[in-house]
Amino acid sequence: MVHQSPLSSKNSPSLEITGSRQFTAWLTEQHLSLAFTTYQAGKVFFIGVQPTGQLSIFERTFERCMGLCIHGSTLYLSSLYQLWRFENVLEAGQVHNGYDCLYVPQVGYVTGDLDVHDVAVVDPPQLSLTREEQEVPPLLKGLSGDYPIFVNTLFSCLATVSETHSFVPVWQPPFISKLAAEDRCHLNGLAMGEGQPAYVTAVSQSDVTDGWRDKRRDGGCVVDVARNQVIVTGLSMPHSPRLYRDKLWLLNSGTGEFGYVDLNRGEFESVAFCPGYLRGLAFSGDFAIVGLSKPRENRTFSGLALDEQLESKQAEPRCGLLVIDLRSGDIVHWLRIEGIVTELYDVAVLPGMRRPMAVGFKTDEIRRIVRVGSEQ
Repeated sequence: MVHQSPLSSKNSPSLEITGSRQFTAWLTEQHLSLAFTTYQAGKVFFIGVQPTGQLSIFERTFERCMGLCIHGSTLYLSSLYQLWRFENVLEAGQVHNGYDCLYVPQVGYVTGDLDVHDVAVVDPPQLSLTREEQEVPPLLKGLSGDYPIFVNTLFSCLATVSETHSFVPVWQPPFISKLAAEDRCHLNGLAMGEGQPAYVTAVSQSDVTDGWRDKRRDGGCVVDVARNQVIVTGLSMPHSPRLYRDKLWLLNSGTGEFGYVDLNRGEFESVAFCPGYLRGLAFSGDFAIVGLSKPRENRTFSGLALDEQLESKQAEPRCGLLVIDLRSGDIVHWLRIEGIVTELYDVAVLPGMRRPMAVGFKTDEIRRIVRVGSEQ
């Protein structure tokens, strides 16, 4: 199954998306769709199944889009200097131009260029971001309902949005001595547990500007947010920590390994090797969905164990999505991307959706979608 993207034309580079033979059948069986971002191309893609059974691929442009979060009918998406909140405006059983999910941008927070990575949603009444005795920041006390929290990579902290400022910091790793726009440790991943930030990943424990680049091969770590402690070290550019079925899963990107952390021993256990640089992780049933990128030809991605692993297996790096069976560690389905898109960042599962789409800002469609709320 091959999809020629609208990005492709006679006068522009090509983009080709190919799925494994049973990929669409798996999406149908799992009753879900997928979304993924590529900041390299500035696109968010929605992957589903057409009524004919063929792959459905829908894309929208958002400059440097990265973090994705699905929370009920809400989708959060980080971009170059904004955090967007979308809402699915279709009720169950409704269809819009053949799509059963229509995400419409409703709120945009201007954050500035913070290099926002993972995005999640916190429930304020249960918030406990630092040591048990520490107070909840005043801004968070005043919020009602769910609200976004994100990894502010530039300032090496977790942060939330503000109506009057670019962001409000709510936690920083114990090894970061100062809130500064210096990307000291390359904080990137956030795992949520029971509606609260539980664990984060960083490429290093460096406390100097851009210091993480010197520790890419084995300086990566996992930090327990509530205990404010580093619990795992020796990782290689880890990303996308996720709590699922009582395990802390993550991507050891610099080695190309998907696995989990043994919290008792504080060690990473590999489950599967994937031929590429890993970022983006989501789960459905007995399966993990991971994002795969081709390493860049620069210092950031050179000299990693991933290069040696690929060479030993006589494999070339790929870009796309892999579906891994958690019971066996086997890669059972895949989506391969060729052409101008070579790097992905985040992956999200859209449960119960067969064919999703979203409204963007490049066409006038946004002008014609008007929703009226009920009277208070």
